[in-house]
Amino acid sequence: MTERSLPAALPLPPETARNRLLAIGLMCGAVLLFAMLDASAKWLAGVVDPLQVVFARYAGSMILVLALLNPISHPGILRTGRLKLQMLRSLLLLGSTALNFFALKYLQLAETVSIMFATPLLVALLSGPLLGEWPGPRRLVAIVIGFLGVLVITRPGLGGMHPAAFLSVGGCICYAFYSLATRMLSTVDPPETTMVYSGVAGTLAVLPLLPWFWSTPEGWLPWLVMFATGVFGGFGHWLLILAHRLAPATVLAPFIYSQIVWMILLGWFVFGQFPDGWTFGGAAIVIASGLYLLYRERVRAKPEGSARLD
Repeated sequence: MTERSLPAALPLPPETARNRLLAIGLMCGAVLLFAMLDASAKWLAGVVDPLQVVFARYAGSMILVLALLNPISHPGILRTGRLKLQMLRSLLLLGSTALNFFALKYLQLAETVSIMFATPLLVALLSGPLLGEWPGPRRLVAIVIGFLGVLVITRPGLGGMHPAAFLSVGGCICYAFYSLATRMLSTVDPPETTMVYSGVAGTLAVLPLLPWFWSTPEGWLPWLVMFATGVFGGFGHWLLILAHRLAPATVLAPFIYSQIVWMILLGWFVFGQFPDGWTFGGAAIVIASGLYLLYRERVRAKPEGSARLD
C-alpha cells in the first residue's frame, strides 16, 4: 500500500481529543515557564555568580517538589530500580543547567535556546550506539542539516558570536545524554521518582560549593527572582509530566519549539536584545530538521506496509 492510498485517519474519540488539547496547553505552559526560568537566570547573572543561580533553581525546585512528592504522601517515591542511572541523569541535567546559565551571562536568550534545539538531533544520532535505534539515511541527512544550522548560529572562527556559545553547545550535549537516560529510566521508574531525584541530587551536588561562590544579594528583588527560578523549573517539569500522561510525545514534541517565541519576546522586553538574521536563519534550519525527524518517527510508527520506513 502506498502513502497515497492510505485510508483517511479516523477521528479521535471526544475524550482523547480533549486530553490531547489539554496536554498541548500544558506543554505550552511548560515551555513558557522554562523561558521565564532562563530570563530570570540571565538577569540574576548580572547580580550574583551563575552557580548561585543554579543552586537557587535546584533548591527552590526541590522544596516545591518535595512538598508535593515525598515519602510520607507517596510511600516508596525514592525507590528506584537503577540508582546509578538516576544519579547520572541528575548530574547530566545539572551540567546542562550550569553550562546554560553561564552562557546566558553573555548570550541572548534566543541564541542559547536555538542551540539547545539541536538536542533532538543529537538524541537521534546517539540512539544508535546507546539504544540500538539506528537512524536511516533520511534522518541522517536531517541530522547533518540540523548541525549546519547550529554552525550558522554560532559561526565559529568568524567572530559572529561570543565564545560562550560553546558553553551552550556543551549544555546541549549534556541534555542529549540526559534525555537518553530519561528514556532508559522510563521503563523502570515512574516519572515522579525521577523528578524527585533530579531536584535532590542537583541541590546536594552544588551545596558543598556554596561557600566559594555565595554573595548575599542586596534588596528583596534578587531574592524573589532566585526563588522564582525554583518555581519556574519545578512547576515547568511538573506540567511536562502531566502533559505526557495525557498525550503521546509525538503529539507534544512540535510545541517545544514555541519556546523560541517567548525567548525572543522576553529578550526584547527585559534586556532590549533582538536576535540577528544569522540566529533566525540557523534556528529555522534546526527547527525544520527537528520537525522532519519527528515526522519520520511518525512514519516509522505506522503499521508495517502502510508506509515506507527510512
